[in-house]
Amino acid sequence: MSYNSIVLVKQVPDTANISGEVMKPDGTVNRAILPAIFNPEDKVALELALQVRDQYGGTVKVITMGPPKASDILRECLYMGADEAYLISDRKFAGADTLATSYVLAETIQTIGNFDLIFGGRQAIDGDTAQVGPQTAEKLGIPQVTYAEEIKKINKNAITIKRKTDGGSELVEAKIPVLITVIKEAATPRPFKAKRVMAYKNARTLMELEKMAEGNSLLYIDQLKDEYITKNLFIKTITTDDLDVELERCGIAGSPTKVHKVESVVLGASAHETIEPSKEALGKLVEKLMEDHIFG
Repeated sequence: MSYNSIVLVKQVPDTANISGEVMKPDGTVNRAILPAIFNPEDKVALELALQVRDQYGGTVKVITMGPPKASDILRECLYMGADEAYLISDRKFAGADTLATSYVLAETIQTIGNFDLIFGGRQAIDGDTAQVGPQTAEKLGIPQVTYAEEIKKINKNAITIKRKTDGGSELVEAKIPVLITVIKEAATPRPFKAKRVMAYKNARTLMELEKMAEGNSLLYIDQLKDEYITKNLFIKTITTDDLDVELERCGIAGSPTKVHKVESVVLGASAHETIEPSKEALGKLVEKLMEDHIFG
């Protein structure tokens, strides 16, 4: 029996470079001035979906919600082995918090349809809320398994998963369809395949094709789109026109959560002690650290 998977991926700002200066007055992040990367745990989620397809058969489709630039990580997904990619992009979706994001994702998944498993990273490094996956499952009305670290088996209409807990791990069984969020230790993402890079490096969204046509009077967008669809190089773009959504639940309008302030925090000590470079002094330091339960 084969299983069709949908993977939720996200292009995120490199949080190693984030500071208060990148915040907009409306409490959202000015992503344009930060380097963008593939959210690490989402890449692990894609790897697990690919492993399921490799073992059981089926398809792997990836979707991301973001600005046109987010198509970069969709190409990376195709390089890894994804079968199809979808970009959810519309100005009406901008500034969405987890509530609005999960609403649009759930509506998109229902529109795409034909899925058994939905994978996503435990959380995105730009928000660290770990809410989008569970909220999406809730809106779809399907079971969810969070903090997954290993898929033990899939048996017809059920899946058994080992999930991480504070005290260790536990085995859970869930009915299919199910949404699964994974931790970074669950798998090592496979490298890009050279043949797929060559095949999909020119994959483009409609907006990217429109820019190509604008710069060349010999190119006509309808013909260009048909050509890319024929070559399987067209990345589908989903907007509000493609979804049956309530606009008041999308973007900033549907986002009750606001970031008040972002600050760079520098940790400092009020006092310091110099340790002599001797075996005796280092031994005392270790004893002190053990007494304070810092380690040991």
